[in-house]
Amino acid sequence: MLDVRRLRLLRDLAHLGTIAAVAEAHTYTPSAVSQQLAALEREAGVPLLERTGRRVRLTSVGAILAQHAEIVLAALERASAAVAAAGTGLSGPLRIGAFPTAVRTLLPAALVALGREHPGLELMVSEQDPATMPDALRDRRLDLGLMHDYDVAPIEPDRALDGVPLLDETVFLAVPTATSTTLGADPVRGTRDTAWIVGSPGTLCHTVTLRVCRTAGFTPRIRHYADDFATVLALVAAGQGVSLVPQLAAHPPTGACLIPLDIRRRTRIAYRRGAAAHPAIAASIAAIRASTDAYLAN
Repeated sequence: MLDVRRLRLLRDLAHLGTIAAVAEAHTYTPSAVSQQLAALEREAGVPLLERTGRRVRLTSVGAILAQHAEIVLAALERASAAVAAAGTGLSGPLRIGAFPTAVRTLLPAALVALGREHPGLELMVSEQDPATMPDALRDRRLDLGLMHDYDVAPIEPDRALDGVPLLDETVFLAVPTATSTTLGADPVRGTRDTAWIVGSPGTLCHTVTLRVCRTAGFTPRIRHYADDFATVLALVAAGQGVSLVPQLAAHPPTGACLIPLDIRRRTRIAYRRGAAAHPAIAASIAAIRASTDAYLAN
């Protein structure tokens, strides 16, 4: 019989690529992960891993087993959802991850509604960049995640995750008001000689800014790094540069101006495949959708 916990490690190795990354995701040591994968090989009776220099990769059989592990883990999520649905009332921890703008604008009303309707739920929210959320969902550190990508930088679907669309937003170019009329017909191209304010390296916002500028024919001259859009807009208003800002954060202070671009940020509610029917997940999706509709209506 194949151990489910070891199958999860093999699945994660297929996603993350290195034993060190799997160990970090599970807060294990690399040695412990290697031992568990070696035990899985003995259970399977065939080689699942092969070494190429200092790296480890899946054999063809290991890759097949990792694909089946996705199916097994999704089936376990469906079984857990069915058991929870047969119970009376919702209780226990519900861990929600979201990017900061959504935590500030969309989640508060949803948390109030969930707490009122399901007082047995232990609601826990953590701010995370969308780039880190798939690992946290796969590793069960999160149950639900508000994730986004951009039409100019789409994220490949994750076989371990499922989700539903929540929101499409316009992306704006934030510029000092004094320069808003000097950028020409292509406002992004018009900033080629201007300083930029971008997200921290490794974040999706940073990647999107580089891609948008390079599509316009230049590499941005980065002056400041900031991940909070209120900070970004304050710096723009102070004449410190320009930046990209999504609709949820589009509340410019005096001195900043927003120019709509033909770029969309797309947010979805993500969860582990097989978990859609879990009553806590379904209740959370309904509450987040209602709070989003109410926020946009104001």
